[in-house]
Amino acid sequence: MAKAKTDIELDDDFVAEDDDAPETETSNNKASLTRRRQIDNMLEERRLQKQLSEYDFDLD
Repeated sequence: MAKAKTDIELDDDFVAEDDDAPETETSNNKASLTRRRQIDNMLEERRLQKQLSEYDFDLD
C-alpha cells in the first residue's frame, strides 16, 4: 500500500480546458428556471381565468 502511494506522480502544470463549461451550465440552468417560472405563471393565469369564467356572478 505504501509503495502505491509513492508511485503516484502529480502534474502541477495541469490546466483544465473546459474553464467556460461551468458558466454555460449555470446560464443554462438560469434560463431553464426562468422558462419554467414563465410556464408556471401562464398555467396559473389560465387556471384563474377558467375559474373566473365558471364563477356565477350574481350582480343583482
